[in-house]
Amino acid sequence: MTKQIRWGILSTAKIGRQKVIPGIRRSLTGMVSAIASRSPETAAKAAAELGIDKAFGSYEELLADPDIDAIYNPLPNHMHVPLTLQAVAAGKHVLCEKPIALNADEARQLLALPKGRLVAEGFMVRHHPQWLRAREIVRSGALGDLRVIQGFFSYFNADAGNIRNKADIGGGALLDIGCYPMVAGRYFFEDEPVRVMSLIDRDPEFGTDRLSSALMDFGKGRRLEFTVSTQLVPYQRVNLLGTKGRLEIVVPFNAEQQGETILRVDSGASLGDASVVEEVIAASDQYAELVDSFGRAILGQEPHSYGPEDAVQNMRILDALFASEATGGWVNLSS
Repeated sequence: MTKQIRWGILSTAKIGRQKVIPGIRRSLTGMVSAIASRSPETAAKAAAELGIDKAFGSYEELLADPDIDAIYNPLPNHMHVPLTLQAVAAGKHVLCEKPIALNADEARQLLALPKGRLVAEGFMVRHHPQWLRAREIVRSGALGDLRVIQGFFSYFNADAGNIRNKADIGGGALLDIGCYPMVAGRYFFEDEPVRVMSLIDRDPEFGTDRLSSALMDFGKGRRLEFTVSTQLVPYQRVNLLGTKGRLEIVVPFNAEQQGETILRVDSGASLGDASVVEEVIAASDQYAELVDSFGRAILGQEPHSYGPEDAVQNMRILDALFASEATGGWVNLSS
């Protein structure tokens, strides 16, 4: 490694402070050089607590710093595209928190950005060794033909002041966490859905989708079905079911940083999980893995795996799920 990517953090958001900044520091390619907030005092306090050299009292000041190579953007959803566009215009690479936009039309603005600056949506799960190993098992044929993926992801948050409960700035279950099982379908089928359908229950006060279920048809007899909620007991799981076996990812999305994870493979020979064989995946930090994948792409050491085109496709699928809520039927994606 001849150079480390110098990262600037836009905002003092919890995910940045607790997940991504530690991940950057554990990475091989990155270092945290600056943090910004709309308040100079807030930025200075966060920088002092986190041991970051530079603190800026506006996002524009950070973007103007010539010593910053890449930006991590964990701002509220409605600010993802505007600040990403500003960052690229300032010559920075951008790793943006998911969802990258409020809808596909907004996300398409990223397609016109200069190719010399990389932009990616921060789905850390696609870089975790447990997801890589699970896909390896699927590709090996050990499960037979993969036909069904089931996902569940929930937490409980009824705080009216929380940004996840503000419909006008991109709150709700589908945008916040439904994007994860949706990405799991694309990742493990290694294909795109041809049509989708949703069933959505909205909070009467917030207007956000608090309980959303989806059925996604990947063609050739393959389907993804998932449920997500912002107002249920915390739980998450992914099951991959094939003609010969089943693979269960026990903690698929919020795997403990630097903690071991477990894959459970079941031949189905005995019911009640009696034929399950567990595989322990060594301790890892999926945020560090994400940062290193992006960093190696910046340094020209490997291809840029998930760029704006991938992010637009994610938003197209989410848009279609909301469209299904309005129509009550299937929405085609093949065109």
